[in-house]
Amino acid sequence: MERSGAFKTSLAFIGVAIVCLLIADIEISTLDPWREMGRMALGVVTPNFLAVGQLGEALAKTVAFAFLGVALGVVVGFASALLFHFGPVRWLSAFVRAIHELFWALIFLQIFGLTPLTGILAIAIPYGGIFAKVYSEILEEADPRPLAAVPHGASPAAAFFYARLPDAWVHIKSYTLYRLECGLRSSAILGFVGLPTLGFYLESAFRQGHYSEVSALLILFYVLIASLRLWVKARLVPLYLLAAPFFLGPGAEISLANITRFFTQDIVPHPIRAAETLDFAALGAWADWMWQIFTTQALWGIAATLILTQIALVASGALALVFFPLISRRFFGRFGRTLGHGFLVVTRSTPEYILAYLFLQFWGPSMLPAIVALALHNGAVIGHLIGRHVDEIPLRPDAPKGLNLYAYEVLPRVYGQFLAFLFYRWEVILRETAILGILGILTLGFYVDSAIADIRMDRAVFLIIITAFLNIGVDALSRAIRAKIRLTTTPERT
Repeated sequence: MERSGAFKTSLAFIGVAIVCLLIADIEISTLDPWREMGRMALGVVTPNFLAVGQLGEALAKTVAFAFLGVALGVVVGFASALLFHFGPVRWLSAFVRAIHELFWALIFLQIFGLTPLTGILAIAIPYGGIFAKVYSEILEEADPRPLAAVPHGASPAAAFFYARLPDAWVHIKSYTLYRLECGLRSSAILGFVGLPTLGFYLESAFRQGHYSEVSALLILFYVLIASLRLWVKARLVPLYLLAAPFFLGPGAEISLANITRFFTQDIVPHPIRAAETLDFAALGAWADWMWQIFTTQALWGIAATLILTQIALVASGALALVFFPLISRRFFGRFGRTLGHGFLVVTRSTPEYILAYLFLQFWGPSMLPAIVALALHNGAVIGHLIGRHVDEIPLRPDAPKGLNLYAYEVLPRVYGQFLAFLFYRWEVILRETAILGILGILTLGFYVDSAIADIRMDRAVFLIIITAFLNIGVDALSRAIRAKIRLTTTPERT
C-alpha cells in the first residue's frame, strides 16, 4: 500500500464529505422525537411474542423467499461465471447487480403482481450478477497446479470438475453462505413493497404503534441471522428448497397479456408509444422527453444520492474505526468482546432500509435518518471484518497498551485493509442510498417511486437505468482508486 496515497485519499474524501454535509438536508422535522423514542424504547424491553403465529409466518416466508431467490441466483451466477470472460456476460452481470432488489421488486410487481415469483426474481436477478462476478474471481484465483495432474486428452469439463472446482469449492461455499445471510436481509425488506415477509409486518406494526411487536419481530430476525451456521447444513439445503414453495403458498396464474403489455406498452417511452411511425420527429420527441426527465428529476436525484452517499461513506469509515476494537482481545476481555460481538451482530444484521425507516419515526424524512442508518450498518460490517484480523497481528513483547496500542501499532497495520473494505462498500452504500428514496428521502429512488405511483413505468424504468449506470460508474472509480494506491483486503503484518 502507498501510505501517502492512502492518507491523501482519506483527506480528500473527508473534505468532500464535509462540503456535502454543509449543503445536505439534515433537518429534524418531527414535533416531539423524544416522546416517540421513549415509546420505542419501552417496546424494546417489552417484546410481544404472543403473536407467535403471525411472527412465525413472517419469518417462514422471509426464509423461503431468501432460499429460493439465492438458489436461483447461484444457478444463474455459476453458469455466468463460466462465461464471464465474454464481454456481454460481464456487462449484463454488472448491469443487473447495479439495480437494487427493491427496484427489481417494483418492476416485477407490474408484471406478476404480489406473487411469490415477484419476490424470488427480485432477489435472484441481482444476486445472479453478484455471484457471476465473485465466482469467476474465485475460479481465476484457484491453485493452477492440480491442472498439471490432469491426464493428457481429458475433456475441459473433466479438468474443470476434477482439478479447478475442488480447490475453489470451499471459498464458493463460504461466500454462498454469506450471500444467504444477505438474502435474508433482502427478503425481509421486500415486505415494504407488499410481499408477505418480515418487512410487511414490521411496517404494519410501526404504523399502528405496536412497538412491542416490532421488537419481537426484530429479536427473532437477529436470532435467525446469528444462528445461520447452526441450522444451514449442506445436507439440509435440499430439504429447505423443497419445503420453501409450500411456505410461500400457491402462485397466481401468470398472465401472458400482462407480460406483453408491460414490454410493448408500459415501459415504451411515451413519445414512441404515441407516435404513429418511428420517424425523426418521434425520435426527437423521445430525446426531448429524456432530457426533460433528466434535468427536472434525475439530475437532482443524482446530486442528492451522491451527497448522501459521500457523507455516509465517511461516517461508515469513522464508525468502523471505533467498532473494530470492540471484538478484539487486544483491547477487551471476554465479557467486553461478547457485548461487542452482540452489538455488531445486531447492527450489521439489520438492513439499512429498516434502520432508516426506524430513524424516520424519530426525525422525519430528511437525509439524517439515512446517514445514521447507512453509517451504523456499514460501519458494523467493516468493523467486524477488521476486528477479526486484529488478533492475528503479531506484536512485539514491549508493545504499548490501550490507546497507544490502537494508534501506533494496530491502526497503521490495518489501515490499508480498512480503506480497501470501505471502498468495496462504496458501491453498496450508493445502491442503498438510491433505494432509500422510497421512504421519502430525496434521492433517485424518490423519483422512481413517484413515477410508479403515477403509473408511469416508462419514466420509472428510465430512472432505474440511470441509477444502474451511476452505480457502475462509482464501482469503476472505486476499483481505480484501490488499484492506484494499491489497497488490499489482506492485513499488513510488518
